[in-house]
Amino acid sequence: MAIEQNPKIKGLLVILNTVGGDIEAGLAIAEMLKTMNTPTVSLVLGGGHSIGAPIAVAADHSVISETATITVHPIRLSGLVIGVPQTYEYLDKMQDRVIRFIVKHSRVSTEVLRDLMFRTGELVRDVGTVLVGEEAVKVGLIDEVGGVNAALARLSKLVAQREEEGVQ
Repeated sequence: MAIEQNPKIKGLLVILNTVGGDIEAGLAIAEMLKTMNTPTVSLVLGGGHSIGAPIAVAADHSVISETATITVHPIRLSGLVIGVPQTYEYLDKMQDRVIRFIVKHSRVSTEVLRDLMFRTGELVRDVGTVLVGEEAVKVGLIDEVGGVNAALARLSKLVAQREEEGVQ
């Protein structure tokens, strides 16, 4: 990856404003961010919905603006779905992959995340549970509420720590 190979790039700020999308592609992006040596900070502005949640928590530190939202919901597919047991097993495996990734790279517990995802009484038109700013921090999904300034300050701190440790 060019970012990792360029010694002039000291850190990466990932700004998210997404309605989500492809689960496989989103998890691949999240895994890429998580395995980088370059310090990373994510900033959710507007929305970090669906597969945006794993991408947000993949960074070394995550920030969400006060009015930004993150929607967590059960995995679902669009288009043709073949109603056989294997399809449901695939969906369960995908759901478990997303849950494991988010729990491993944030402070939210499996129980709380599952409760948020499957809380049918609060599903908003079947899009999931919406967490606004501070709510995402309170449940342990995101590290702090802030904006561009807070995200850049945290990134600068992470870069300085790496340089002190002598890590390139």
